[in-house]
Amino acid sequence: MALLTITDLHVSVGAKQVLQGIDLQVDAGEVVAVMGPNGSGKSTLVSTIMGRPTYTVDQGSIAIEDQDIAAWSTDRRARRGLALISQSQPEIPGVRVDELITSMYRFRDLDTGKVTERIVAEANDLALDQSLLNRWVNVDLSGGERKKLETLLVSAVPQALVIGDEIDSGLDIDALRDVARRLRRLNDEQGTALLLITHYPRLLREIRADRVVVLVRGKMVAEGGMDLAVELEKTGYQRFGVEAAEYGTLG
Repeated sequence: MALLTITDLHVSVGAKQVLQGIDLQVDAGEVVAVMGPNGSGKSTLVSTIMGRPTYTVDQGSIAIEDQDIAAWSTDRRARRGLALISQSQPEIPGVRVDELITSMYRFRDLDTGKVTERIVAEANDLALDQSLLNRWVNVDLSGGERKKLETLLVSAVPQALVIGDEIDSGLDIDALRDVARRLRRLNDEQGTALLLITHYPRLLREIRADRVVVLVRGKMVAEGGMDLAVELEKTGYQRFGVEAAEYGTLG
């Protein structure tokens, strides 16, 4: 069953149209990877799905289980079970991790009775030092600790779809495996769908992506399995008319 359905999506940032007719479906429980050169519109796609207000939908639709969410605020999307692990995690001085997760439970009208036990279990699963749970969110944490903490924040609360925006950047091999294994179990045990933005197949091997789609110049240009991701790692995006020198200038 389709969980996320994106149809003919055109999106502008300021005066520049970045996405130009995206069609993408993610089924319930499916793991889909989006690859493409820098500047191809991957982060624009993520931001639009999550309802960031500076991204303007010019045409097309975004639906969750056939319900159009284009007019929904970001918090309403989060209440529906959409969650994001972003490329860079902001510091939130004055807010402890346990306080934030408890607030998330209340926001979703979930029972907070065993939230502390859940947080500790998640930290153990991710090999995250439990002392960090009583500190302010992301303050004085390393890049790897921040990614693990963001993973804990989405895995501690039931989610329908978790979007990972280059979650493998800045992670060493062990941390990548910890994060990937937790997301894979989230998919296996709870049926949470995953939409993963990445440049490299290493993450996809750990999580075992069902499909790989390629985004170039704001358009979906190819779709396949893990063999496509491996090919892109070897050859780049020249087959789609993109030279290496052009990366980062596409919009």
